[in-house]
Amino acid sequence: MIRLARRSPLASAGALIVGLVIVAALAAPLLATTDPIDQDLAVALKPPFWLEDGSLQHPLGTDHLGRDVYSRLIYGARISLTIGVLAAFLGAVVGVAAGLVAGYLGGRGDTVKMSIADLNLAFPLILLALAVVALLGANLKNLVIVMAITTWMIYARVVRGLALGLREREFVQAARALGAHDARIIARHVLPNVLAPVMVIWTLEVARIILMESALSFLGLGVPPPTPTWGRMVFDGVQYVDSAWWLSLFPGLAIVLTVLAINLIGDWLRDLLDPHHN
Repeated sequence: MIRLARRSPLASAGALIVGLVIVAALAAPLLATTDPIDQDLAVALKPPFWLEDGSLQHPLGTDHLGRDVYSRLIYGARISLTIGVLAAFLGAVVGVAAGLVAGYLGGRGDTVKMSIADLNLAFPLILLALAVVALLGANLKNLVIVMAITTWMIYARVVRGLALGLREREFVQAARALGAHDARIIARHVLPNVLAPVMVIWTLEVARIILMESALSFLGLGVPPPTPTWGRMVFDGVQYVDSAWWLSLFPGLAIVLTVLAINLIGDWLRDLLDPHHN
């Protein structure tokens, strides 16, 4: 792992960025300069501290309601990481379970599960998310469920293909000949051999979900105000782009850098877990 990290400075940079985002999210109450939802119209649209009229009290400036952009940026990381990690994990649990059962046991259950996955994949994921959020309502719990719905079939498809090959391998046939139950074979012999690609997919899905959550927040279907989210911050700054560019720039950079960093880590994990990698 150390050798690969040395050969991949981009992955190291990605790990550093993700680490900083995680620290910022966990230590938001300690790092924030003010309450992220406090409004003070007397300091509305203050620029960052390095520009004229800026101050260190609001290092990245304030928005149109006088809320501190820096503090909202840090607290917004909590929402993005929470939804990304939980939704990707929930989707992985459901997708891996469905893929293992469908691929190993086959039969009618395989046909039904894969037909549902194909039906799910037939809809553009962002439109599916928009429809479900509009139906269930926008809150943290519903967003996690919606994002999981848009990702489970990816795991199911990949794991099913791997399970189809693994069930014919000698060690699986030996376990079956010794009288092991299907559940034990799946848990002890098949599941460990599909975890490597699942880990890579999970990493990349976290990045995709963060991006999708930001898009939903931009459209007003994310976590409702006054909870700060990166996508909502970008939307709030759109009408002030000419006069207060920092409102959209900093949350936009946070989204881009976080998603890019997670993708770099995913590529690194793919190479790390590839048995044919030299």
